[in-house]
Amino acid sequence: MKRRNFIYLTGVGAAAAMLPAIPVFGKEISPEQALEYIDPAAKKIMSDVALNAARSKGATYTDVRVGRYLNQYVVTREDKVENIVNTESYGIGIRVISNGSWGFAATDKMDKDSIAKAAELAVTIAKENARLLREPVKLAPQKGYGEVSWKAPIEKNAFEVPVKEKVDLLLAVNDAAIKGGADYINSILFAVNEQKYFASTDGSYIDQDIHRIWPTFFITKIDKATGKFETRNALSAPTGKGYEYLNARPQDKIQTASGTLYKGRYDMLEDATQAAKQVGEKMKAKSVEPGKYDLVLDPSHLWLTIHESCGHPTELDRVLGYEANYAGTSFLTLDKWESKKFNYGSKEVNITADKTEVGSLGAVGYDDEGVKCGKWDVIKDGILVNYQAIRDQAHILGLNASQGCCYADNWSSVQFQRMANISLQPGKAKLSIADQIKNVEKGIYIVGDGSFSIDQQRYNFQFGGQLYYEIKEGKIAGMLKDVAYQANTQEFWNSCVAICDESDYRLGGSFFDGKGQPGQVSAVSHGSATTRFNKVNVINTARKI
Repeated sequence: MKRRNFIYLTGVGAAAAMLPAIPVFGKEISPEQALEYIDPAAKKIMSDVALNAARSKGATYTDVRVGRYLNQYVVTREDKVENIVNTESYGIGIRVISNGSWGFAATDKMDKDSIAKAAELAVTIAKENARLLREPVKLAPQKGYGEVSWKAPIEKNAFEVPVKEKVDLLLAVNDAAIKGGADYINSILFAVNEQKYFASTDGSYIDQDIHRIWPTFFITKIDKATGKFETRNALSAPTGKGYEYLNARPQDKIQTASGTLYKGRYDMLEDATQAAKQVGEKMKAKSVEPGKYDLVLDPSHLWLTIHESCGHPTELDRVLGYEANYAGTSFLTLDKWESKKFNYGSKEVNITADKTEVGSLGAVGYDDEGVKCGKWDVIKDGILVNYQAIRDQAHILGLNASQGCCYADNWSSVQFQRMANISLQPGKAKLSIADQIKNVEKGIYIVGDGSFSIDQQRYNFQFGGQLYYEIKEGKIAGMLKDVAYQANTQEFWNSCVAICDESDYRLGGSFFDGKGQPGQVSAVSHGSATTRFNKVNVINTARKI
C-alpha cells in the first residue's frame, strides 16, 4: 500500500480490513453518537489530574492530550453499498520529562484513578529511559496560552449529513460512470473529526475541533478482446473542509485541455462522468516515445512530487538521522543549510511551510505540543533557508521557538515531528494553463497523481500520473499513456522555468502520510499552481508481453 493512497478496494469487508492505513481505533458507534458533545470543562478536570499526578512523581514537564477521534466510511461499488462504518476512539495520552528524558503512557479508562496511574507510569518510563540518555531533552521555550480554542472554519459538518444523502450521491456517481462506459467503479466517502484537548505545565488549555473530508473513486475499463485495462482515479483532493466541499459552484471549476478541474470545491458526479470518457480514451492512446520533454504539471499531480521531494527531505528528524527506517533520511544535510547558498532549485522555486492555510489538511491553531502554528520559508528563490522542527529540535537550528510541527494520529500515540503543509508558491506574473502549454514545443501535460518511487535520501525519483497529453508546437496533440518521468530532486527543481499565477493555485494532499515506529499516519496538503519543467527525462512504462 502506498503512503499517499490506499489499496484498490475490491471485495470489501470490515472497515479495518479495507483501510489498513487509517487508524480505526476504538468502537463502532451510530451516526447520532458522533454528534454528542464532551464539555471542555470535563477535559480540563481530567487534564489537571494527569498534570498533578505526574508532578507529584517527579516530572519536570508534562503535557496531556484528551482526544476523541471520529471516522465515517461510506463505501460503494457499482450499484451496491459495501460498507457504512462509524468509529469513535476516546482516551488520554500523557507525555512527561523526568530525569531529563521523555516518557509516555495512555489509557482509555477516563476515571481519575486510571488517569493518575497512567501519568505515574509515564514518569516511571521516563526515569528508566534516562538510564540510556546521552544528553537531556532540551525544549524550546513555550508560553502558556491559558484557556483557548480553535475550530476549523467549516460551513457544514459532514457528520450531520444523513448517511442516505451520501449513499445516494455515491450510487449516482457509480451509475454515471457505468453509463459512460466504465466496467467497474468503487466510490468512497471518508469523513474525519478530531476533537483534541491539550494541556501542559506551561499553562495552556487548548480545545480544538478539526474536520477533514475525502470523496474519491476508482474507475476501470477493460478491453474484452485483449484483457488489457486502464484506470482513472478521482481528481478530488482530500481537504480540511466540511460537506460544503461537495457543492461545487461555477467559479470553482477550471476548464483545461484535459477537461474540468476543481479549485476549492469538487463536483464528484461531473468528475466521474468525464473520467468514464477519459478512461476509454486511455485505451486508445498511443504509447509515449522515451526522451526529453518539457513537462507541464497540474497541481493534482505536482502535490505528490512536492510531498516526496520537498516535504520529506526538509523534515529535520530525517536530516539528523533520527528517522531512517520508514522512508529514509534526507540529502539536505545541515551543511547545505549552513552554507546559506545551497541551490535547491531555480529562482522560480519558493517553498513554504504553513500550518494555518484555510482548507488544508494540516490546518490547526496549535500543534500537539501546544505551539501556536504559523508559516515560514523553507526554500527562498531556489535556496534552502530552513527546515521543519519541533520543541526538542529547535535549538539545533538556533531557533528560540518551535515551528509547530508536532502531531500524533491518536490519543494513544506519542506525538512527534510531522510534515507541515509544504507548498510551492504561485508565480507573480499573470500566467494561465493555456499560456504554459502554448509556450511548449515538445512536451507532456500531466494531470492527477499515480505510482511513484523515491530513494532513501529523497533524491532520485520516478513519478507517474493519471492523464497525459502530448504537446506539439504549443498545442495539445492527443492523449498519451505509459508515461513516467525520472530525475533527481535538485536537477528537477532547477529545471523549473514557469509557474502559473495565484488564480490557478490549488491544494492536493494525503490522508495517509506514514512515518514512525510504531507507524502513524497524518493528513497533509501541498499547494501549487500549474508549473513547467524543461528537458525532463521521460520513460515508457508499458509492459512488453
